Amino acid sequence: MLHRASHIADQLDTPAATPVRHWLNDQAEHEHALSLLTRGETYTFTAFDDATRYALSACATRSAR
Repeated sequence: MLHRASHIADQLDTPAATPVRHWLNDQAEHEHALSLLTRGETYTFTAFDDATRYALSACATRSAR
């Protein structure tokens, strides 16, 4: 998600890229995402640019045993 969000931020105008760049460095939010994933829940980050919405999601998968 971080890699894709960085690419998205590079393509956005500054006002729309600012929240994405903040999210890229938001350690507390990353810990929140890991907490959700650990519980088997989905984490979604959404960025907006005019009428366009970018939604990046991650969900936990079962590990093969």
